Amino acid sequence: MKKPETISPSKALSGETLPNGPGAAAILAAGIGSAALGILALANDAFPAINKLLIFYGPSGGLSGVSTMAVVIWLVAWFILARRWATAAVPMARVNLISFALLAVGILLTFPPFMDLLQGK
Repeated sequence: MKKPETISPSKALSGETLPNGPGAAAILAAGIGSAALGILALANDAFPAINKLLIFYGPSGGLSGVSTMAVVIWLVAWFILARRWATAAVPMARVNLISFALLAVGILLTFPPFMDLLQGK
């Protein structure tokens, strides 16, 4: 991805262009968090060692670690991207495309028939 254009505060205040970086960061972080949820759910189901590692609360099993780690990944991604793109003008079409692709990965990997297909069950 091309480096986003940085907008100076005086330029932004003059009304010429508003930075869309913080909004783009939130959208992309949501896609990253969704994909992380799917990847962690698949790993939790496919590998007993990872399942054991992700048990944060006994009664819910590995799902507690999967959801907690996905939220942590989402928040860290949002924090890093928001800091990097705070005053940037980011190409939203590309950010949206990547985010929806990551969302699709997350949805597919949490769909049991697709997970079973990947695992050969």
